[in-house]
Amino acid sequence: MKKGYLAVAAMLILLVGMLVPIATTLAQEVGETAVAEQVEVAETVTLGALIKQGGWAMYPLGLFSMAMFYFIIRNALLLREKNMLREDLKPQIEALMAKRDVDGLRKLCAANDSLLTAVLDAGMERISEEHEYDAQHVMAAIEEAGNEQMVTFMKPINFLSIIGGTSPMLGLLGTVSGMIKAFSIIAQGGMGDPGKLAGSIGEALITTATGLVIAIPAMIAYFLFKNSFIKSMSSMGRLVGHYLNIYRYSKEED
Repeated sequence: MKKGYLAVAAMLILLVGMLVPIATTLAQEVGETAVAEQVEVAETVTLGALIKQGGWAMYPLGLFSMAMFYFIIRNALLLREKNMLREDLKPQIEALMAKRDVDGLRKLCAANDSLLTAVLDAGMERISEEHEYDAQHVMAAIEEAGNEQMVTFMKPINFLSIIGGTSPMLGLLGTVSGMIKAFSIIAQGGMGDPGKLAGSIGEALITTATGLVIAIPAMIAYFLFKNSFIKSMSSMGRLVGHYLNIYRYSKEED
């Protein structure tokens, strides 16, 4: 999964593109007025007509879909393991740890912002403040920084979960709204004219389908990004432990 985030985003976008026509087909009107010659006319529903028929719920669902694409692309770019763990800095960090050059390490971390460098800098800051290496205090500082970074990185991932959980409920609310309108038309004596019911029934079907089309890729992306980030956090802990062992068993330069 190290190199597959952009491919995942592309796959999810393709999945949405495949599901939208299915949702459109499911949501099309089934009751059409028979013409005198009894000729079947195939109608193509445009996106604008679909949104209009779906009613008010299509507008917040449209915002949810744009937010979903934004967070998928954002997470795909930011959660790449090579950006978070900065394996390219490993030789420099090991050399500075071997010299016990705390100031040099902090400057290197400040110049290369990432998950690893932020956590490592917290440990070096504790050493700088106490002017000695206390393993318990350093690990406490690293754990605090790790929790802070986890909250920061998990926030945009959790937004995908919110979108995935809320979209179907919003679609269901649109469905309830459409059915209320349909029953209202029936109560007003519109049962004999199916055309009067078509709009309300179409709204009920379209909003549910649209909510599911948004929720499915959002939840897939959520679990993929979450699992990948947990793996990166575990790798980060292993690397930090490795660097601290180098510092612990090295001799400070005169």
